[in-house]
Amino acid sequence: MGIRGLMSFVEDHSNEFFTDVKLRDTKIIIDGYALFHRLYFNSNLELRYGGDYDSFTDVVQKFFESLFACKICPYVVLDGGCDISDKKLNTLKDRAREKIQMAHSLSVGGGGYVCPLLIREVFIQVLIKLQVCFVQCFSEADRDIMTLANYWNCPVLSSDSDFCIFDLKSGFCPLNGFQWRNMNTIKGTRDCYIPAKCFFLDALCCHFGNMNKTLLPLFAVLCGNDHVNLPVMETFLSKVENMQRPNAHRISLPIRQVIYGLLVNAFPHVRNVAWDALPPQPPTFREVERINKNIKTSIVNAVELPKDHYDLSKLTELSLASRQMLLLETLKVKQSLLDPVPAALKLPVAVSCYWVQHAEATLKLHHLQALLLGMLLGPLRAMVSSPEEKAVRGGGAGTLCEELQRAKAPPGTRLDLDAAHVFCQWQCCLQMGLYLNQLLSTPLPEPDLTRLYSGSLVHGLCRQLLTSASVESLLRLCPEAQQLYEHLFNATRSCAPAELFLPKGRLNPKRRKQKKSGISSSENRVGTTLNARSWHEGSNRFELLMVETLENEAAPELE
Repeated sequence: MGIRGLMSFVEDHSNEFFTDVKLRDTKIIIDGYALFHRLYFNSNLELRYGGDYDSFTDVVQKFFESLFACKICPYVVLDGGCDISDKKLNTLKDRAREKIQMAHSLSVGGGGYVCPLLIREVFIQVLIKLQVCFVQCFSEADRDIMTLANYWNCPVLSSDSDFCIFDLKSGFCPLNGFQWRNMNTIKGTRDCYIPAKCFFLDALCCHFGNMNKTLLPLFAVLCGNDHVNLPVMETFLSKVENMQRPNAHRISLPIRQVIYGLLVNAFPHVRNVAWDALPPQPPTFREVERINKNIKTSIVNAVELPKDHYDLSKLTELSLASRQMLLLETLKVKQSLLDPVPAALKLPVAVSCYWVQHAEATLKLHHLQALLLGMLLGPLRAMVSSPEEKAVRGGGAGTLCEELQRAKAPPGTRLDLDAAHVFCQWQCCLQMGLYLNQLLSTPLPEPDLTRLYSGSLVHGLCRQLLTSASVESLLRLCPEAQQLYEHLFNATRSCAPAELFLPKGRLNPKRRKQKKSGISSSENRVGTTLNARSWHEGSNRFELLMVETLENEAAPELE
């Protein structure tokens, strides 16, 4: 996770410490955590809308295709959980505070770097699709990466300055010098290589008068590394929500409590702690959460589950129906509602049913519609790529797919914080739903996250649905997509509160929000509407004249 200032130091002396190499026909050990951060932040991907996972998927695929073209065999190593000793707890808290500040800056139009919530899961799914070998460690991966690299006598690819103090036989290649987008060909051949810079520990030791290599760990501690209080690293809080509202992860607390209950059943000794004359207490867990722009520790009770039925050590003995029942009961959705939904979307729809029941009053109908329309992108691409399907259905799927791509919010568009918050809540629900599903050995199929949610698309659809566009006018292009959307919508509608479908201005007065200062959301919507593109060429361009009327109708919500 890095030694403060060391990477800057070696880069300032790059001519002395680095060797130019032409990487080809070799294995390479990749720090997975560093790679997916680098690819997301250095590929001009949108950072404010909660994750453009489809665009990120394309970048990851191109990266590994470059490696394959140069006969480079990648092996990705991913970090696991935190150190059980809690040595880094204060450091992690400081890093969390910094990320919260970055998330706030992004939400109000400033700069910052915060990874989308499901980026790790999407990255892993792409690795599986590309058949890239990978492993997840129990804790930090640095030592495992070093051991593998020396065993296979191959370089390490990372951005972590810790590798500057490891004695790697084939060196350490920093990601910022790894030119995977600029493949070259060896003169007179068809063999490709990737230009890179490689760091060797001997060069650093020579710079300091042949320093003994065994002193390097002491040097790292003195400079400050993971066990020192340095607020510089990524954490798991505050993925690009409204800081004035409660932490978006609160919505998924009931799901986490069930997960904790399952984990407690797997470790029965946790229950048998002597309480010295106190009555038995339910097992509790500590969580760190955001409060406005700071963090605090909360105590959370695990759900008491019957050990005879939900013992993880005997999970293989549980029936599919039993595991599925616990999952769906936790998400508060009936199996019958999911029957018409395709298998690949059952879990996202079940999570959406939970979301509409627990989301804040800021959740509106157009948020739900935009989210479900965004889920169509994956199935549409499957239709387009299948020759048989295209011959039967014509070009409607392709045309609709293009329209959805054009609906994406353009860079620099003002961020709707209410929309950002409810979609962040949905991602929090999906993340915990995925974890619970995995813990129960996937009673519902694992969804394809790479095409499930695109933040800029969903936010763009929200804006268009508030103006001249309608779901019907868009889906008219592809009857198959329209039928699929109706299945998704009907399932979630059955779980949603009735007031979500009331006409504008008729909400319960108790749920209307006061807005005393600043630019009203109606003014914000008018500003973004004027540049909105209509769904298709046949749309009435004069419908934009209705914007003022639409906003006036919505005014009672903002009194």
